[in-house]
Amino acid sequence: MAGSSKNGKMSREEAGRLGGEATAKKHNREFYQEIGKKGGRATSRTHNREFYQKIGQMGGEATSRNHSREFYQEIGRKGGKK
Repeated sequence: MAGSSKNGKMSREEAGRLGGEATAKKHNREFYQEIGKKGGRATSRTHNREFYQKIGQMGGEATSRNHSREFYQEIGRKGGKK
């Protein structure tokens, strides 16, 4: 096994990956959409506007580090067409 520890047991990482793959085989897209909605509702009850502003800003900063000016030009053109 790729993620096995020295004692022959499965690592936590490997067990998680295998469990995730098994779950994905059992459930469809609607299942994941529903649990995503439930998680979103639970998160919105425990966090305020500032939390969402902060994570949005962090995501925007990460995106700007990983993409060029051309990327933003292209998504701007796509958005303009809609």
